[in-house]
Amino acid sequence: MNPLRKVIKFLLTGLIVLASSLFFLYPQIFYCELIAFSAFKSTDKKVYFSPDINPKKYKALRNTVALAEARVDSFYQGKQSTPKIIICQTPQQYQKYCSSTEGAGCSIGTPWGSSYVILSAQGMNTDVIAHEMSHIELLKRIGWWKTTTDIPQWFNEGLALMLDRRFVSENTPRDRYRAYRYEWRYYTHNGRDLVLLKDISTMREFFGGDQKHVMTAYMTAGMEVSYWLLLRKEAGLQRFISKMQQGIAFEEAYGPMNPHHFKDSKKISQ
Repeated sequence: MNPLRKVIKFLLTGLIVLASSLFFLYPQIFYCELIAFSAFKSTDKKVYFSPDINPKKYKALRNTVALAEARVDSFYQGKQSTPKIIICQTPQQYQKYCSSTEGAGCSIGTPWGSSYVILSAQGMNTDVIAHEMSHIELLKRIGWWKTTTDIPQWFNEGLALMLDRRFVSENTPRDRYRAYRYEWRYYTHNGRDLVLLKDISTMREFFGGDQKHVMTAYMTAGMEVSYWLLLRKEAGLQRFISKMQQGIAFEEAYGPMNPHHFKDSKKISQ
C-alpha cells in the first residue's frame, strides 16, 4: 500500500475512534451540534423550538430571550457570545440535549467554539436564560481551556447569579450583597453550617450534595461574588477579565477572597 494512503487511513481511523468515543462520553454535544437537522424548528438558526411548542408562542419566547441578552450585554458591558438557544418542551428532549433530567436550564461550550443554552419547559424565563448565558459569555471572554481549568465553579455560578433574580431581586451592588448575605445566614444557620469556597470549586463539589447543599453553595457563591463586585466597583469585572486574558492565574486576577465577611458586615450595612 502507498505510504501516503497508509497515513490517511490511519488518520481517518483515529478520527472515527475519537468521534465515537466523544459521542459515547458526551452525546449531548453531538445532538446539539446536529440541532439544525432535527425536528426542532428555527427561522433564524439561533433559537430552536421544540416541535411540541405552538408556533404562536415563538414571538413571546424570542422576546424573553432578548431580555436575557440585554442583561448580559449590560452586565458584561457588551455581549460577545452567540450561543444557540434550544427550547425543549418535554423531559425527554431536555435530557437528550442537556444530558440531565434536573434543572431549568444548562449551558454547553466546546473547545472548538460552539456554544448552546438548553432550556426546559420550566426554564423559559429571563432569569434562567440570563444565568446560562452568563456561563457562555465568561467562556467566550476567557476561553474554553482557561475557564474549565482555572475558574472555580463557585465564581462561575456566583457571577451567573448576578444576572439571575430568582433568589435575590435587588439590583444595586450594596443591596444585592446585603440580600445574599441575609440568604447565606439563613441557609447556613448564621454560619454554623457553612460551606467553604475551596470545597465548592468543581462541578462535582458544587452540585454533588442534596438540595440544601446546592442552595447553600449558591448562596455562598452569590454572597462572595456580590461582595467582590461591590468592593471593585463597575470596572472590576472588566479588569478581572483582562487579567485572565493576559494569562494571569485566577487567584491573582481575583484577589483576596472574603467568604464570610463578618469583619466587614457592619461597615457595608451602614
